[in-house]
Amino acid sequence: MSNDDKRIREFAYQIWESEGKPEGQEERHWEMARKLAEAEALAPKKSPKAAGSKTAGKTTTTKPAASKAPVAKPGTAAKAKPASAAKVIPPGEKAAEKKPRAPRKPPAV
Repeated sequence: MSNDDKRIREFAYQIWESEGKPEGQEERHWEMARKLAEAEALAPKKSPKAAGSKTAGKTTTTKPAASKAPVAKPGTAAKAKPASAAKVIPPGEKAAEKKPRAPRKPPAV
């Protein structure tokens, strides 16, 4: 089994799991997985710097000079969701439309 076949199998399994493990959808899952693997193979490779490596480009171990700007506490910044967290929408299906939020009522006095 080639690396491409293994990658397609992994993608198909992930799609199957993400959809709640439905029965009878194997062909659609394999086709989606094949397209994902093909797109992944054609995508340009990222360098370690572009991938956001924490060690990329570090050459010194000295501490930065103290500044008067406030320093944020670790863990207080909002974390962004990774791109892989987006839900996979099969071809031919529409994304679920979000309902508008109702306006908040003013607090009772």
